[in-house]
Amino acid sequence: MSYFRSFTSLLPSLGLVISLASLPSCGSRSESDKPDTKQTAEVPTTPAPVDSLKLKLAIMRRDSLRADSIAKKNGQLPGAILPGHRIVAFYGNIRAKGMGILGREPKEKMFRKFEGVLKEWQAADSSLPVQPALHSVTITAQGAAGKDGKYRLMNSKATIEETISWAKEHNCILFLDVQVGLSDLEHELHKLEPYLKDPIVHMGIDPEFAMKTKGVRPGKKIGTYDAKDVNYAINFLARIVSENNLPPKVLTVHRFTQGMITNYKNIKLDPRVQVVMHMDGWGNPTLKKDSYHDYIQTQPVQYTGFKLFYEYDPRPAPHHMMTAKEVLAELTPKPLYVQYQ
Repeated sequence: MSYFRSFTSLLPSLGLVISLASLPSCGSRSESDKPDTKQTAEVPTTPAPVDSLKLKLAIMRRDSLRADSIAKKNGQLPGAILPGHRIVAFYGNIRAKGMGILGREPKEKMFRKFEGVLKEWQAADSSLPVQPALHSVTITAQGAAGKDGKYRLMNSKATIEETISWAKEHNCILFLDVQVGLSDLEHELHKLEPYLKDPIVHMGIDPEFAMKTKGVRPGKKIGTYDAKDVNYAINFLARIVSENNLPPKVLTVHRFTQGMITNYKNIKLDPRVQVVMHMDGWGNPTLKKDSYHDYIQTQPVQYTGFKLFYEYDPRPAPHHMMTAKEVLAELTPKPLYVQYQ
C-alpha cells in the first residue's frame, strides 16, 4: 500500500496558505462595480517558498502514524518477516576467507552446507518456516586509516551486486552490515540506500567497530552505539520503506557486552523496521547463554538473535558449537534470527 497522499493536502499543516482572488458573479454590474481602468493593475504576490525540510518531516510523521495505525489493527505491516519466520543467515564477505563462512569456502560448497543448516533448523522447529539469509559485511572496519582517517572501507559496487545476485539465486534475503570505524551512521548509511530499495535487502549495524566516541582505531577497544544511533538507523530505514512502498526492513544490532549499547530503553520502535538485538559473542555454550541472558533477554528491545561460530565456539575441546535443538531448548526467548560465522 502507498503511504502518500497529495501534496496540497499537506500545505495547511505546514502553515502554507493558497489565497484565491474573489471572482465576479455572472450577472450584470452597476457602474460603481466596474473597475477603474485608470488604476494601476495590482502586481501578483510571489507565493511563499515551500520549506522542503518541514514538508519532509511532516511526511515522515504522517507515515509513522499511518504505519502505527495499520500495525495496531493487523498486528504488523504487510510483508513483515518477523515473527512469522525464523531467519537463518550465513555471515561474512564473498571476497574474504577470514570474515566468516560466507566467502570462506567456494560458492557451491558453501551453499550445500547452508542447505544442510536450513534443514536442521526446520527439523528442530517445524512450527516456523525458515527464511534463509546472507549477511554480508559491506562497510568494513580497517586497521589502516585511509585517505580520510575514518578506518573503514566500503565494498565495490560489483561486489555488492554480486552478493545480491547470490542471494536471489538461492531465495535468500540479504543483510548489508556496517562497521563505521571512526565515521558514523549519518555519513555511512546513505551509501547503501540504492541497494536498500530492493525488497530483499536489509541491514545490520555493528557497535563493536563504532569508535568515534572511543577515539582509537578499530580493534583497540570494543566500540559503542547509543539508543540515538540505533534510532537514526531505524528512521533511515523507515523513510526508505515509505518512499519506495516496501515491506518492513529488518535491522540487526550486534551486541555481546553491556557497553556496546547504551540507553537501550530509549530505542524507539517503528512498524516499518523490525529490530533484532543479536548476541554476537563466541565461546563455550555456558558463556554464550549467560551473555544472551544478560544483554539480550534482560534488556529487551523487540526480537532476538544468536550467533554461532564454526571456528571459535568449539575451542578449546571439549566445547562445541551448539546445535539448533540446543539453542531452542536453552535460550529464552527462542531467537528468531540465527547467524553462522
